[in-house]
Amino acid sequence: MKKIEAIIRKSKFDDVKKALHQIEVNFFSYWDVTGVGNEKEGHVYRGISYSTSDIQRRYLSIVISDEFLDKTIQTLLETAYTGNVGDGKIFVSEITEAYRIRTKESGKAGIN
Repeated sequence: MKKIEAIIRKSKFDDVKKALHQIEVNFFSYWDVTGVGNEKEGHVYRGISYSTSDIQRRYLSIVISDEFLDKTIQTLLETAYTGNVGDGKIFVSEITEAYRIRTKESGKAGIN
């Protein structure tokens, strides 16, 4: 099993959520987060300067079976992409065990 942690633009969240459901990744958690990025300069929009040092993003936590890893990563890369600075990051880590509390199932059955 793998855990995917993705930090994406809030504006891309609905597209990402829809795309994940289409590939049958139907359960994940998400949070609104603020981070600090590499870009140090502010942006000017209609004469008003905006700081980009604190960036509002959405953080997704997805635990999947190994066979869904490549498909899930590709979906995130394609749907969260804008081509601009600040598109986000994806991290993948190993999960050694998972349990469904209600049924006491473990392993792959615990996350499906």
